[in-house]
Amino acid sequence: MTPYPSRFKTFIHEFWLFGLKQAYACVFGGFLLLVMVVTHYWYPIESLHRYDFIFIAAVAFQLVLLLFKLETLREAAIILLFHIVATVMELFKTSDAIQSWHYPEAFTFGIGNVPLFTGFMYSAVGSYLARVSRIFDFRYSHYPKISYTVILVLAVYLNFFSHHYIMDMRWVILLVTVMLFYKTQIHFKVIKTHRRMPLLLGWFLVALFIWFAENIATFANIWIYPNQTNGWKMVSLSKLTSWYLLMILSFVMVTLVQGIRYPATLKRLNHCQDHGT
Repeated sequence: MTPYPSRFKTFIHEFWLFGLKQAYACVFGGFLLLVMVVTHYWYPIESLHRYDFIFIAAVAFQLVLLLFKLETLREAAIILLFHIVATVMELFKTSDAIQSWHYPEAFTFGIGNVPLFTGFMYSAVGSYLARVSRIFDFRYSHYPKISYTVILVLAVYLNFFSHHYIMDMRWVILLVTVMLFYKTQIHFKVIKTHRRMPLLLGWFLVALFIWFAENIATFANIWIYPNQTNGWKMVSLSKLTSWYLLMILSFVMVTLVQGIRYPATLKRLNHCQDHGT
């Protein structure tokens, strides 16, 4: 048996590397949030709108990541896909008829009521999921049929629009999500050994992290909810359900591009079953 001090030292080392890898996976989102906060307190460029500067900075940072091969072309494609999907939703949510939130500052680079940098906020989630999957060598056990997950995320995306006109189905969707994924385990490798945790828990932790980031972004006047018009207030915890649904949507979109990989033991079992051994 490994002595306790040695096991504790191994745990601390692995936990430290886990944090470093997570930070590396968040590099795009972290950069974007940093730019938002810094420009909120100090922005001296009078000839360029702050929102336009954030957009240019996001594009430039993406090019740097690609140039230095810190991001793959597949990950860049995922970011582009997220940008398109998110912009469509933003146009709807910020329309005069809906006004779920609004962007209070002026901009040139934008469509309708939506500055173009907003797509990168959602892309940051896709970028994180794509990068963390590669960095931690994600594998999955008891993963549901791909067709079921596609139907699920279509329902998630449509509900973001339809709940303004008909009954909000988010709790039904969340219940179906639990039924589909309650057995699913995500296997991740920090150094050599794959650890595992319930995928549903992993989604919640990331959604919670996004909720914290959302509070920072709204404080930095990036977007404003109706109840924040007369002064900043903490974003309601009820928004966690929205971010959890977004996590489901984002995760499945990434897996459709990257594919699903299984632990080696499951691969061997499937191989034996396929060959009748």
